[in-house]
Amino acid sequence: MLRRTSQRGAILEALRGTHRHPTAAELHCVVRRRLPRISLGTVYRNLEVLARAGLVQRLGAAGAEMRFDARVEPHNHVRCVRCGRMCDLELVEQPVELSAARRTTGFEILSASLEFRGLCPECGRSRASVGRDPAASLKMMQSISTRRKSR
Repeated sequence: MLRRTSQRGAILEALRGTHRHPTAAELHCVVRRRLPRISLGTVYRNLEVLARAGLVQRLGAAGAEMRFDARVEPHNHVRCVRCGRMCDLELVEQPVELSAARRTTGFEILSASLEFRGLCPECGRSRASVGRDPAASLKMMQSISTRRKSR
């Protein structure tokens, strides 16, 4: 049985109050409004305890900052490759059959989730304003930098 503490309760309440899939640091900023003396380490440790208890879900991907979700039932996500923003993604059909995964790998499949990666609307707009050609974008950024230095 998981002991309920004021810190754990505040962290869980803050996580349940958002659909943004925050990082531990982002949750720390929110929880500090209610508990000003709570440390970032305490938030990290309590998130791990809550995850082990099945009350929150860790959302990690290679090269991406760990995010957390209070919604623990199976569902999918979409992640922005530029800013890290995540959103829930409701799919009517699961694209991979769990039985096929079990047959081909020999694994006992306990759960599955799918994560799409792309650019969120905000990052997509900023990318469109800079352009999709990396060399042209670099030239533009260098010319802006040169103009600033010459002032």
